Amino acid sequence: MQRTQLQEIQQHIEDSDAILITAGAGMGVDSGLPDFRGNEGFWREYPAIQHLGLAFEEIANPKYFTLNPPLAWAFYGHRLNLYRETTPHRGFEILLDLVKKKDDNYFIVTSNVDGQFQKAGFSHEKIVEVHGTIHHFQCSENCTEEIWEADKESIEIDMQKFEAQTIPLCKNCGNIARPNILMFGDLSWIGDRTDAQEDRFYKWFNTLKLDGKKLTIIELGAGKAIPTIRNYGEKFAKKSKYFKLLRINPRDFYVSQYIGWSFPYGALEGLQKIEGVK
Repeated sequence: MQRTQLQEIQQHIEDSDAILITAGAGMGVDSGLPDFRGNEGFWREYPAIQHLGLAFEEIANPKYFTLNPPLAWAFYGHRLNLYRETTPHRGFEILLDLVKKKDDNYFIVTSNVDGQFQKAGFSHEKIVEVHGTIHHFQCSENCTEEIWEADKESIEIDMQKFEAQTIPLCKNCGNIARPNILMFGDLSWIGDRTDAQEDRFYKWFNTLKLDGKKLTIIELGAGKAIPTIRNYGEKFAKKSKYFKLLRINPRDFYVSQYIGWSFPYGALEGLQKIEGVK
Protein backbone atom coordinates (compact mmCIF):
# COMPACT_ATOMS: atom_id res chain seq x y z
CA MET A 1 0.00 0.00 0.00
CA GLN A 2 1.59 3.25 -1.18
CA ARG A 3 1.46 6.26 1.11
CA THR A 4 -0.04 8.32 -1.70
CA GLN A 5 -3.01 5.95 -1.85
CA LEU A 6 -3.40 6.13 1.91
CA GLN A 7 -3.48 9.89 1.65
CA GLU A 8 -6.05 9.68 -1.15
CA ILE A 9 -8.27 7.51 1.02
CA GLN A 10 -7.84 9.83 3.99
CA GLN A 11 -8.65 12.87 1.84
CA HIS A 12 -11.84 11.32 0.52
CA ILE A 13 -12.93 10.44 4.06
CA GLU A 14 -12.17 13.98 5.25
CA ASP A 15 -14.09 15.50 2.34
CA SER A 16 -17.09 13.21 2.74
CA ASP A 17 -20.37 14.52 4.06
CA ALA A 18 -21.38 11.10 5.38
CA ILE A 19 -20.06 7.64 6.24
CA LEU A 20 -21.63 4.28 5.48
CA ILE A 21 -20.10 1.41 7.45
CA THR A 22 -20.74 -2.09 6.10
CA ALA A 23 -19.47 -5.02 8.16
CA GLY A 24 -19.27 -8.81 7.98
CA ALA A 25 -18.06 -11.45 10.42
CA GLY A 26 -14.42 -10.38 10.08
CA MET A 27 -15.25 -7.18 11.96
CA GLY A 28 -15.47 -9.11 15.23
CA VAL A 29 -12.26 -11.12 14.90
CA ASP A 30 -10.15 -8.46 16.63
CA SER A 31 -12.55 -8.62 19.58
CA GLY A 32 -11.88 -12.35 19.84
CA LEU A 33 -15.09 -13.44 18.12
CA PRO A 34 -15.05 -16.37 15.67
CA ASP A 35 -15.83 -15.76 12.00
CA PHE A 36 -16.63 -19.45 11.30
CA ARG A 37 -14.46 -19.38 8.18
CA GLY A 38 -14.84 -22.88 6.68
CA ASN A 39 -15.72 -26.06 8.53
CA GLU A 40 -12.31 -26.36 10.14
CA GLY A 41 -12.58 -22.91 11.67
CA PHE A 42 -16.12 -23.60 12.81
CA TRP A 43 -15.31 -26.97 14.33
CA ARG A 44 -12.28 -25.51 16.11
CA GLU A 45 -14.71 -23.26 17.97
CA TYR A 46 -17.31 -26.00 18.51
CA PRO A 47 -15.61 -29.42 18.69
CA ALA A 48 -18.80 -30.99 20.07
CA ILE A 49 -20.55 -30.13 16.81
CA GLN A 50 -17.65 -31.61 14.82
CA HIS A 51 -18.29 -34.93 16.58
CA LEU A 52 -21.86 -34.76 15.31
CA GLY A 53 -20.54 -34.17 11.79
CA LEU A 54 -22.52 -30.96 11.33
CA ALA A 55 -21.30 -27.98 9.33
CA PHE A 56 -22.20 -24.41 10.29
CA GLU A 57 -24.81 -24.28 7.54
CA GLU A 58 -26.47 -27.38 9.02
CA ILE A 59 -26.59 -26.44 12.71
CA ALA A 60 -27.61 -22.85 11.87
CA ASN A 61 -31.01 -24.13 10.78
CA PRO A 62 -34.35 -23.53 12.54
CA LYS A 63 -35.28 -27.22 12.33
CA TYR A 64 -33.06 -28.01 15.31
CA PHE A 65 -35.32 -25.98 17.61
CA THR A 66 -37.86 -28.75 16.94
CA LEU A 67 -35.56 -31.76 16.46
CA ASN A 68 -33.12 -31.06 19.27
CA PRO A 69 -33.79 -27.89 21.32
CA PRO A 70 -30.98 -28.52 23.86
CA LEU A 71 -28.44 -28.69 21.00
CA ALA A 72 -29.89 -25.68 19.15
CA TRP A 73 -29.84 -23.59 22.30
CA ALA A 74 -26.38 -24.81 23.28
CA PHE A 75 -25.11 -23.34 20.01
CA TYR A 76 -27.11 -20.11 20.05
CA GLY A 77 -27.02 -19.75 23.83
CA HIS A 78 -23.23 -20.01 23.83
CA ARG A 79 -23.04 -17.33 21.15
CA LEU A 80 -25.45 -15.08 23.03
CA ASN A 81 -23.38 -15.40 26.21
CA LEU A 82 -20.16 -14.81 24.25
CA TYR A 83 -21.46 -11.65 22.58
CA ARG A 84 -22.70 -10.31 25.90
CA GLU A 85 -19.27 -10.80 27.46
CA THR A 86 -17.25 -9.41 24.54
CA THR A 87 -15.86 -5.88 24.56
CA PRO A 88 -15.80 -4.26 21.09
CA HIS A 89 -12.23 -3.66 19.89
CA ARG A 90 -10.73 -0.21 19.41
CA GLY A 91 -11.69 -0.12 15.73
CA PHE A 92 -15.26 0.59 16.82
CA GLU A 93 -14.02 3.60 18.77
CA ILE A 94 -12.11 4.87 15.72
CA LEU A 95 -15.28 4.62 13.63
CA LEU A 96 -17.37 6.27 16.34
CA ASP A 97 -14.95 9.20 16.50
CA LEU A 98 -15.06 9.45 12.70
CA VAL A 99 -18.85 9.64 12.43
CA LYS A 100 -19.00 12.19 15.23
CA LYS A 101 -16.83 14.44 13.02
CA LYS A 102 -19.56 14.10 10.37
CA ASP A 103 -22.21 15.29 12.85
CA ASP A 104 -23.48 11.71 13.14
CA ASN A 105 -24.36 11.62 9.45
CA TYR A 106 -23.82 7.88 9.08
CA PHE A 107 -25.45 4.50 8.79
CA ILE A 108 -24.31 0.94 9.42
CA VAL A 109 -25.30 -2.13 7.40
CA THR A 110 -24.10 -5.41 8.89
CA SER A 111 -24.69 -9.13 8.50
CA ASN A 112 -23.49 -9.65 12.06
CA VAL A 113 -26.08 -10.65 14.66
CA ASP A 114 -23.88 -9.89 17.67
CA GLY A 115 -25.02 -6.37 18.60
CA GLN A 116 -21.43 -5.12 18.90
CA PHE A 117 -22.09 -1.81 17.13
CA GLN A 118 -24.86 -0.94 19.61
CA LYS A 119 -22.60 -2.01 22.47
CA ALA A 120 -19.86 0.28 21.14
CA GLY A 121 -22.17 3.29 21.31
CA PHE A 122 -23.67 3.57 17.83
CA SER A 123 -27.35 4.53 17.62
CA HIS A 124 -29.73 1.61 17.14
CA GLU A 125 -31.71 3.94 14.84
CA LYS A 126 -28.77 4.02 12.39
CA ILE A 127 -28.08 0.28 12.06
CA VAL A 128 -29.44 -2.30 9.63
CA GLU A 129 -28.97 -5.91 10.77
CA VAL A 130 -29.70 -7.73 7.52
CA HIS A 131 -29.72 -11.17 9.15
CA GLY A 132 -31.49 -10.08 12.33
CA THR A 133 -30.07 -10.20 15.85
CA ILE A 134 -29.41 -12.77 18.54
CA HIS A 135 -30.52 -10.22 21.15
CA HIS A 136 -34.18 -10.56 20.15
CA PHE A 137 -36.26 -13.74 20.24
CA GLN A 138 -39.35 -14.99 18.42
CA CYS A 139 -41.58 -18.05 18.66
CA SER A 140 -40.23 -21.07 16.78
CA GLU A 141 -43.80 -21.97 15.90
CA ASN A 142 -44.73 -18.43 14.74
CA CYS A 143 -47.72 -18.25 17.05
CA THR A 144 -47.59 -14.46 16.54
CA GLU A 145 -45.43 -11.99 14.60
CA GLU A 146 -44.08 -10.58 17.86
CA ILE A 147 -40.39 -10.42 18.64
CA TRP A 148 -39.00 -9.41 22.02
CA GLU A 149 -35.74 -8.36 23.63
CA ALA A 150 -33.74 -11.18 25.17
CA ASP A 151 -31.91 -9.07 27.75
CA LYS A 152 -33.56 -10.85 30.67
CA GLU A 153 -32.97 -14.36 29.30
CA SER A 154 -30.18 -16.41 30.90
CA ILE A 155 -29.06 -19.63 29.21
CA GLU A 156 -26.95 -22.16 31.08
CA ILE A 157 -25.02 -24.69 29.00
CA ASP A 158 -23.37 -27.98 29.85
CA MET A 159 -20.30 -27.62 27.64
CA GLN A 160 -19.24 -31.25 28.15
CA LYS A 161 -22.51 -32.56 26.76
CA PHE A 162 -23.03 -29.40 24.71
CA GLU A 163 -26.61 -29.14 25.83
CA ALA A 164 -28.56 -26.13 27.05
CA GLN A 165 -29.78 -26.60 30.61
CA THR A 166 -32.33 -23.83 30.20
CA ILE A 167 -34.52 -23.50 27.12
CA PRO A 168 -36.08 -20.10 26.36
CA LEU A 169 -39.82 -20.29 25.75
CA CYS A 170 -42.20 -18.15 23.75
CA LYS A 171 -43.70 -15.45 25.97
CA ASN A 172 -47.08 -15.91 24.27
CA CYS A 173 -47.69 -19.64 23.79
CA GLY A 174 -45.00 -21.40 25.83
CA ASN A 175 -43.45 -23.26 22.89
CA ILE A 176 -39.70 -23.17 22.21
CA ALA A 177 -38.37 -19.70 21.42
CA ARG A 178 -35.61 -19.05 18.91
CA PRO A 179 -33.35 -16.08 18.09
CA ASN A 180 -34.69 -13.54 15.61
CA ILE A 181 -31.92 -14.50 13.17
CA LEU A 182 -32.28 -15.39 9.50
CA MET A 183 -30.91 -18.94 9.39
CA PHE A 184 -30.23 -21.33 6.53
CA GLY A 185 -33.40 -22.86 5.06
CA ASP A 186 -35.41 -20.44 7.18
CA LEU A 187 -39.04 -19.92 6.22
CA SER A 188 -40.21 -18.70 9.62
CA TRP A 189 -37.92 -15.76 10.34
CA ILE A 190 -39.88 -12.64 11.28
CA GLY A 191 -38.13 -9.83 9.41
CA ASP A 192 -40.30 -6.89 10.50
CA ARG A 193 -37.58 -5.34 12.66
CA THR A 194 -35.00 -5.53 9.86
CA ASP A 195 -37.55 -4.19 7.35
CA ALA A 196 -38.05 -1.11 9.54
CA GLN A 197 -34.27 -0.65 9.78
CA GLU A 198 -33.95 -0.85 6.00
CA ASP A 199 -36.72 1.72 5.52
CA ARG A 200 -34.81 4.20 7.69
CA PHE A 201 -31.59 3.46 5.84
CA TYR A 202 -32.97 3.95 2.33
CA LYS A 203 -34.59 7.26 3.30
CA TRP A 204 -31.15 8.43 4.48
CA PHE A 205 -29.24 6.99 1.51
CA ASN A 206 -31.59 8.31 -1.15
CA THR A 207 -31.38 11.81 0.35
CA LEU A 208 -27.59 11.69 0.08
CA LYS A 209 -27.82 10.73 -3.58
CA LEU A 210 -30.43 13.35 -4.46
CA ASP A 211 -28.50 16.10 -2.69
CA GLY A 212 -25.20 15.20 -4.39
CA LYS A 213 -23.44 14.50 -1.10
CA LYS A 214 -20.02 12.88 -0.90
CA LEU A 215 -20.00 9.46 0.79
CA THR A 216 -17.31 7.05 1.93
CA ILE A 217 -18.39 3.43 2.30
CA ILE A 218 -16.07 1.61 4.72
CA GLU A 219 -16.49 -2.15 4.34
CA LEU A 220 -14.93 -4.33 7.04
CA GLY A 221 -14.42 -8.09 7.17
CA ALA A 222 -16.96 -9.08 4.52
CA GLY A 223 -16.02 -12.36 2.85
CA LYS A 224 -17.13 -14.12 -0.33
CA ALA A 225 -18.72 -17.22 1.20
CA ILE A 226 -21.90 -15.28 2.00
CA PRO A 227 -21.39 -12.12 -0.09
CA THR A 228 -24.38 -10.12 1.14
CA ILE A 229 -22.34 -7.25 2.56
CA ARG A 230 -19.87 -7.14 -0.34
CA ASN A 231 -22.77 -6.91 -2.77
CA TYR A 232 -24.34 -4.09 -0.76
CA GLY A 233 -21.13 -2.04 -0.77
CA GLU A 234 -20.49 -2.44 -4.48
CA LYS A 235 -24.11 -1.66 -5.35
CA PHE A 236 -24.15 1.47 -3.20
CA ALA A 237 -20.78 2.71 -4.53
CA LYS A 238 -22.14 2.66 -8.10
CA LYS A 239 -25.09 4.91 -7.26
CA SER A 240 -23.15 8.17 -7.53
CA LYS A 241 -19.81 9.48 -8.78
CA TYR A 242 -19.40 11.03 -5.32
CA PHE A 243 -19.55 7.65 -3.54
CA LYS A 244 -16.41 5.56 -2.95
CA LEU A 245 -15.94 2.13 -1.39
CA LEU A 246 -13.00 1.29 0.88
CA ARG A 247 -12.80 -2.51 1.24
CA ILE A 248 -10.77 -3.58 4.29
CA ASN A 249 -10.17 -7.33 4.26
CA PRO A 250 -6.99 -9.38 4.86
CA ARG A 251 -7.86 -11.96 2.16
CA ASP A 252 -10.76 -11.04 -0.11
CA PHE A 253 -9.79 -7.41 -0.56
CA TYR A 254 -10.11 -6.83 -4.32
CA VAL A 255 -12.38 -4.05 -5.52
CA SER A 256 -12.54 -2.34 -8.90
CA GLN A 257 -10.51 0.87 -9.01
CA TYR A 258 -13.50 2.55 -10.63
CA ILE A 259 -15.53 2.36 -7.42
CA GLY A 260 -12.94 2.43 -4.65
CA TRP A 261 -9.85 1.07 -2.97
CA SER A 262 -8.56 -2.29 -1.71
CA PHE A 263 -7.01 -2.38 1.75
CA PRO A 264 -5.42 -5.78 2.62
CA TYR A 265 -5.67 -5.68 6.41
CA GLY A 266 -7.82 -6.91 9.24
CA ALA A 267 -10.49 -4.51 10.48
CA LEU A 268 -8.61 -3.05 13.44
CA GLU A 269 -5.23 -2.77 11.68
CA GLY A 270 -6.80 -1.17 8.62
CA LEU A 271 -8.68 1.40 10.68
CA GLN A 272 -5.58 2.19 12.72
CA LYS A 273 -3.57 2.78 9.53
CA ILE A 274 -6.20 5.15 8.20
CA GLU A 275 -6.36 6.95 11.54
CA GLY A 276 -2.56 7.33 11.52
CA VAL A 277 -2.27 8.91 8.07
CA LYS A 278 -1.46 12.63 8.16
